[in-house]
Amino acid sequence: MQKQEAKLKVLNQKIKDEKNKIEQRLGKQIISQANLNYADLSNDNIKSLSKKVAEFLKENQAHNQL
Repeated sequence: MQKQEAKLKVLNQKIKDEKNKIEQRLGKQIISQANLNYADLSNDNIKSLSKKVAEFLKENQAHNQL
């Protein structure tokens, strides 16, 4: 039982690590494609930009489902 729990813990960590890598790559690509300057990205700017991107993606997804 302990071996299975240990394996599950390792697997969960791998999943978390992979999610973090994807999030970082996505953020880097958005910043790069939008020609944004890292120095200009405050927390408020990041939240605002994230909200706009999310709204755009949700809207696109809704149109694709019709």
